[in-house]
Amino acid sequence: MSRHLRPFAAPSVVAPPGGARVRTRLRVDEADEQVLRALGEHLGSLAGSDLAVRCREGRLDATGQAASRRDRKRALTAASSSRWAGAITRTSEDAFQLAWRNLDTTQRSLRARLRRIDQRLTVPAGGRCGGARGYGTQAERWEKQRRLQVLEARLVEVERRLAEGRVSICRGGRRLAKSRHNLEAAGRTQQQWHEQWEAKRLFICADGEADKALGNETIRFHPDENFLVVKLPASLVHLANRPHGRYRLSCPVAFSYRGEDVAAQAASGAVRYDISFDPGRDRWYLDASWKCGKGQVPTLGELQGHRVLAVDVNAGHLAAVVVDPSGNPLRAPVTVRLALDGLAASTRDGHLRRALSQLIQTAKDHDCRALVIEDLDFCDAREQGRERHGRRPSRGRRAQSFRRLVAGIPTARFRDRLVQMSTNTGLAVVAVDPAYTSRWGAEHWLGTLEKISPAASGHHAAALVIGRRGLGQRARRRERCDRTRPVDRERRAANSALWPVPAGQPTGLSGQRTRELRSHKARGQPHPRQRTQPAERMPRGDQVAHDRSGPPPRRNSVPLSV
Repeated sequence: MSRHLRPFAAPSVVAPPGGARVRTRLRVDEADEQVLRALGEHLGSLAGSDLAVRCREGRLDATGQAASRRDRKRALTAASSSRWAGAITRTSEDAFQLAWRNLDTTQRSLRARLRRIDQRLTVPAGGRCGGARGYGTQAERWEKQRRLQVLEARLVEVERRLAEGRVSICRGGRRLAKSRHNLEAAGRTQQQWHEQWEAKRLFICADGEADKALGNETIRFHPDENFLVVKLPASLVHLANRPHGRYRLSCPVAFSYRGEDVAAQAASGAVRYDISFDPGRDRWYLDASWKCGKGQVPTLGELQGHRVLAVDVNAGHLAAVVVDPSGNPLRAPVTVRLALDGLAASTRDGHLRRALSQLIQTAKDHDCRALVIEDLDFCDAREQGRERHGRRPSRGRRAQSFRRLVAGIPTARFRDRLVQMSTNTGLAVVAVDPAYTSRWGAEHWLGTLEKISPAASGHHAAALVIGRRGLGQRARRRERCDRTRPVDRERRAANSALWPVPAGQPTGLSGQRTRELRSHKARGQPHPRQRTQPAERMPRGDQVAHDRSGPPPRRNSVPLSV
C-alpha cells in the first residue's frame, strides 16, 4: 500500500428526489387515437418551429430568456392556447439548456484528451520521464499524433459554436435520425422507422397549475370518476365531444401504481401530464408528475446506530452485505444478478428496477434503516475516453474490455433509481467515497466472509468496507474483533477486542490509535531468498550385520610415527 493515500470524502446522506412520476396505460379506441394523434402532430409542429426560433437566438441571460419566452408564447397562443404555448416554450428552453450543457461537456472532454496525449508525446517512444510514460512503439506514437490533429480540429469547432452560442438539437433523437440511412443495421423497415419517428415528434404535454381544479386546466384527470379530459386548441375544436372545446376519452383511466398519491396531489397541488405513444407495442401512455415537498431527512448519526445494507455495484451483478452497527457482517452475503448487455433501454430499466426491488426487500427483511453505496460515476474515465492512462489499460483488447466494462456499469441510473425507490419505501441512502474499498476489503475481510459463506468474493468484501465507511468506522478490523455471536449480537463486537486490564490501572484505550502505514509487500508473502543448495549424498546401504567370509580388505594407511 502506498504511503501517500489520497484524502477520503466524508459519507453523506443522499437528498431525496425533488419530484415523482407515475405512468399508466391508456386503452383508447380508434376515435380516441385519431384525436390524440391529430393533437400531438399539431402541437409537435408548433414545438419544432418554436425550438428553431430559440436556437437561432443563441445564448441569453436571464432577462433575455424571459423576454424571448414572452414573445414566442404570444406568437404561439393564436395557433393553440396560452397554456399549450406556455408548455411548448418551457420545453424549448429546457432543450436548449440541455444542449448547451452537452456542448460544454464535449469541450471539457476534448481538452482532457488533448492534455493526456500531449503529456505522453513529450516522452520518447518506449521511454519514461518522471510519472509520464511514452507510447510503446514509434508506430503507436505516430497514430497518436494523427489523432491529436483530429481532436484539435474538433475542439476548434466546438469552441467556435460556444462563442457563437449555436447548438444543434434534433427533435426525435439524433440516433434515430442517423439510423434512417442504415435501416438494415438498425433492424427496422422503412415503415417501422417512419412510425417511430412520427411518434417521437408528437407533443402532448400540459404543465400543472396549483390554483386550478385537480391541478391542471389543459389535461384533467378525475381520480374518483376515472376519466381523462383534454382541452383542444382552436384549430381542433371540431373534434370535441364536450362543451368548451374539450374531448373526453371513452376508456376508463386509473393509476394502478401509487394511485392514491396521484389523487392526493391532484386535490392539493399542481400535476403535470404527458401523453405519449409507443409504436413498438402500439400503446398509449399517460404520465403524471409533480414536485415533492421537502420532508425530514435523517441525519448520518441517526442512521449509524442501526443496521445498513452495503452494496457494491459491478458489471453484471450487485454484491450486498448486511452490516450491524458494530461494523460486522450479518448472515451470508447476497448477490443480485444484473445483466444489461445488449438489451433495449426499456428492458434495461426493467431489469434494474427488479434488482433494486430485491435489494430493498433484503434491507426490509433485516430491519435496515439505510442502503450504503459508492459515490461512483467514472467522470474522468468517460471524459478522457481511450486516452486515459495510468493503472488502467489504454490500448488493445484489454483497453476495449475496460471501456466496455465502465460503460456497462449503470452508476448514474443505479443511483437515481435507488434513491427514488428507497424514498418510497422509507429507506435512506448513504453515499461514501469509493477509495481503496476493493483492495482493503480483500485484505482484511475476504477470509472472514469466506468462513460465513463459501460463495463470498472480493466484491462482497468491498461491500463490507463500504458499509463500515458509511457507519463511520475504519476499514480494518480491530485486534481480536471477531464476528459477533448470536447470543452477544446486541452488544458491540469491539468489546471483545479489549485486553484485560489489571486492577489499579485506568480502563479504556490509552489514546487514539493510528494506522501504521507499511508497505503492501511487507504484509504479503516474504521475498524468496536464495538458499544454499544441499550437498549430494549417496543413499545409505543396508545397515544389518552380515556374515562376511575372508579377511578384510587391505587399506593403504600411513603409520602415526611418520
